[in-house]
Amino acid sequence: MNASMIAAVEVREQDRLVLPADTPNRSSGRRLLANALRVLAIDAVEAAKSGHPGMPMGMAEIAEALWRRHLRHNPADPRWPDRDRFVLSNGHGSMLLYALLHLTGYDLPMEELRRFRQLGSCTPGHPEYGVTPGVETTTGPLGQGLANAIGMALAERLLGAEFNRPGHCIVDHRTFCFVGDGCLMEGISHEACSLAGTLGLDKLVVFYDDNGISIDGPIAGWFTDDTPQRFEAYGWRVIRAVDGHDPYALDAAIDEALTPCGKPTLICCRTVIGHGSPNRAGSADVHGAPLGAAEAAATRASLGWTAPPFELPEEARAGWDARRRGATAQAEWQARFDAYANAHPQSASEFLRRMRGDLPDDFRETADAWVAAVAQKSEPMATRKASQQAIQALAGLLPELLGGSADLTGSTLTDWPGSGGRHLHYGVREFGMAAVMNGMALHGGFLPFGGTFLAFSDYARNGLRLSALMGVRVVYVFTHDGIGLGEDGPTHQPVEHAASLRLVPNLDVWRPCDALETAVAWRAAVERTDGPTALLLSRQSLPVQAGTGRAHDAVRGGYVLADDGRPELVLIATGSEVAIAMEAGQLLAGRGIATRVVSMPCCEVFDRQDPAWRRAVLPDGIPRLAIEAGATGLWRAYVGLDGAVVGLDRYGESAPAADLYRHFGITADAVMDCAQRLRSPQL
Repeated sequence: MNASMIAAVEVREQDRLVLPADTPNRSSGRRLLANALRVLAIDAVEAAKSGHPGMPMGMAEIAEALWRRHLRHNPADPRWPDRDRFVLSNGHGSMLLYALLHLTGYDLPMEELRRFRQLGSCTPGHPEYGVTPGVETTTGPLGQGLANAIGMALAERLLGAEFNRPGHCIVDHRTFCFVGDGCLMEGISHEACSLAGTLGLDKLVVFYDDNGISIDGPIAGWFTDDTPQRFEAYGWRVIRAVDGHDPYALDAAIDEALTPCGKPTLICCRTVIGHGSPNRAGSADVHGAPLGAAEAAATRASLGWTAPPFELPEEARAGWDARRRGATAQAEWQARFDAYANAHPQSASEFLRRMRGDLPDDFRETADAWVAAVAQKSEPMATRKASQQAIQALAGLLPELLGGSADLTGSTLTDWPGSGGRHLHYGVREFGMAAVMNGMALHGGFLPFGGTFLAFSDYARNGLRLSALMGVRVVYVFTHDGIGLGEDGPTHQPVEHAASLRLVPNLDVWRPCDALETAVAWRAAVERTDGPTALLLSRQSLPVQAGTGRAHDAVRGGYVLADDGRPELVLIATGSEVAIAMEAGQLLAGRGIATRVVSMPCCEVFDRQDPAWRRAVLPDGIPRLAIEAGATGLWRAYVGLDGAVVGLDRYGESAPAADLYRHFGITADAVMDCAQRLRSPQL
């Protein structure tokens, strides 16, 4: 530690340390505050009879140094726009975060800590966004919180570049993240951290809990990376070998991390998992199980902690309380924002709108006009191209729309003329892209979307799952949605993917059949506020479907596209196969069989409609046949035991698209034959 760092630490001790006057000395005072975190974690895990006490015990000093000296936050207003963001990527140590939130003054009473991991509590086993005040993102699947933090830091940079003005800085905060060995073993850490280094996100600070232990034991047998060198190769500033139990060494490291250098920072903190436990510290035994009554008592004794479980000395509570400091920090920002609003009223209003996640006041009217204009077009096109046109139209209405692609921009068509800095190149990082988009959406101010081939949605699957679990507004653009992509063959032809995505709770999956349904799907995606949307789009051109009032009907997820009157058979189709259903309907009409064709662009939205609408679209007592060039299982719920499905329950082949449709029997003639057998089983 150089002289300037020592001086900075001393100034900070005098100016920021909040301890009663009778505290014997600052070091013992800080130990008391760190130990408050430890014993709350021990008590909660013991009460729940499950949990992970080791990480909170090992990272207590790191948390004390960051949260009491550097983190700008206001417990009274967890949504303050310019707060620092804190992400606990190693989310199994959730009691560390809950203890911090409780002690600093968030609306998280001690009773909720007593109810750790219990049904209906605000303290679930892993941090959950929207459940606990102050929790910025859902973590637990290791590495994703780190990628979320990168998305948050990216959002801060982009918002600052857009809204800050000379003499007026209203977006100026940092993102801090705790990670463990497990986070850095996960492949997503490579994807996201490589991108963060390339982007030079210098307001991102990551604390690496280097304790050498995971659930299976010492990691030397399976994780021998030179982590500091790895991050330096990514383009990060790395602060090596910091004693994670020395608050003054941590102060100095954080001071260095906050010094601008044009790079994100990794602080490597050497810690002992379960620090303070006399018999289990440093072992895997303390990672994911309660200490047990005897060891918990021994730990309290070794820490000199005499208060009963879930009780804290008053000096500990006073030392942690951040409400006054937080209120002061937010008030200072509000004064700056008020001055900004006086100088730039339109920008100030727009900033607040975007941080609230509201659409512009005139959005509905302008979107109505846009969709109506699309309905007048008659040009066949691939729905990926229709999606690009929708993006361009929406980008003019929604400055928060921020696109990107996992190295397939020219194929997914996620860019648009004049996109400029509103389109990100994520590289071949599908999982990283999904988790970074989650972080941007959680930060606020942006509505992110990203594209890749539908077959590669598997790479992004767990990030997409957390989008749905958290209910954040993210749009996934999945193109090349079936065997229609042709010659690239079965590795790139999604067969099970549409059905698989439809199983994800709270994910709306749209597979539009033409430009109008694509516009309707995009509009639904940006208007949705309680979860993500996946758009499944074709590579090949699709014909425009006729019909009046389609835009009004399509928004309900499933509707009658064509009807011969008094139908004897209902054909249900999505995407590319709607055209096949329409042709089959005409062939059947020539055989004297009246049909109804139902386009079902979004099963999830259709299922949310009132029963009257669903019965009107799919009337009882009429045989049903579903057509989709993919797995057939889901459609059994719509056609019933007496219905049939024309689909594909095997992998594809490499050949031109038309040849594949014929080869697999997904044609109008094949549908007609199946329909005739359905009506007359004896044939």
